[in-house]
Amino acid sequence: MFALKRAVRKGFIALAVLLFLSLVNQAQANPRYSSIVIDADTGAVVHESNADASRYPASLTKMMTLYMLFEAIEQRKMALDTRMQVSAHAASMPQTNIGLRTGDSISVREAIPALIVRSANDVAAVVAEALGSSEANFGRMMTDKARKLGMHSSTFRNASGLPNGEQKTTARDLVTLSTRLMKDFPKHYHYFSTQSFSYKGTTYNSHNRMVRNTPGVDGLKTGFIRASGFNVATSAKRGGRRVIAVVMGGQTAAARDQHMAQLLDRSFNQGRTHVASNTSNNRAVPVAALNTSASTSVPKPYPVLEKMPVPVVTQQISQPPVNVGSQKVAMLENDGWAVQIGSYHEPDRAHAQAQAAARWIPGEVKVTEVEISNRKLYRARLVGLHESQARTACQNLTRQGMGCLVVRS
Repeated sequence: MFALKRAVRKGFIALAVLLFLSLVNQAQANPRYSSIVIDADTGAVVHESNADASRYPASLTKMMTLYMLFEAIEQRKMALDTRMQVSAHAASMPQTNIGLRTGDSISVREAIPALIVRSANDVAAVVAEALGSSEANFGRMMTDKARKLGMHSSTFRNASGLPNGEQKTTARDLVTLSTRLMKDFPKHYHYFSTQSFSYKGTTYNSHNRMVRNTPGVDGLKTGFIRASGFNVATSAKRGGRRVIAVVMGGQTAAARDQHMAQLLDRSFNQGRTHVASNTSNNRAVPVAALNTSASTSVPKPYPVLEKMPVPVVTQQISQPPVNVGSQKVAMLENDGWAVQIGSYHEPDRAHAQAQAAARWIPGEVKVTEVEISNRKLYRARLVGLHESQARTACQNLTRQGMGCLVVRS
């Protein structure tokens, strides 16, 4: 009996050693990997792995560049129509870029999708010089802003994320930045769902396939340099609940996206049953990790995400609407029903919301300009539906947390 117990004990020791070596091998196989998922409403950490390890941000840097640009817009230092000059330094930036030349100018309105969709390094340098006089000085401004946002492990040396040994961050800092982008600039968040834009006759498509392919995902940004691997920051909403996640160090873009999709599925399916809050001090309590390598330590506090702007819902008007945008709507006589997503103060916001809804239901995107109580609004609809299609579609959208109305076109 004693010999049997000793053999069993040795077996357990051997198994523990094998497990330890397996984890070591995984870390050695991909030493750049880190990830974190938080519940946007409570700030609770749903999952984390190497979340405080120092990493290269790559083009996720441009989220901070955009934060600085959005802040300048809100402070009225810049406007969407403000034109920014292209210096020789900016024009020299390597791919990816949009081919800006010395002496050119680009508007803020054009720069925002260029940064998000194309991840244009030349545009990042233009913004840096417009806001900070030089890119080096803008890097210092970015670092100072990071400290104020609670990103104490981040240092920025350029606006693009191009290789620089001193430009470092963590997954935890980047999820904080993602949260603050949504909280501080809700009017501008819709840009992060943009899937394509055109500049001087060339159309660029987004690298962020998560927005197109993963249920509930409505932004933010991807990034890659050789030193970092494939990075992505993602926000997703399902059933009225939003999570924000960062994955860094993916071996390929496809592997990174697949892993992020798995983390989102696990977070939505399991997170709600585990996340709790301490009602006496309103402090979020961390949940159990979603894999064996994740940390279960008490998380650092995160800013709680405020509610996203609710669209202004309007009643159908009798006057014929003026179509905004270039989309052509083909209507059949029997398809006289539509799903109205809402009415918004900005046409870009209306288009973005309609396109987000179109990922879930059929129908042609249509944005029309209407005037209600002397206010100009832009109404977003998906049209060309049968009544039964429209009602089923609106029910599906409601389950995904999007408000809607079934109306006659």
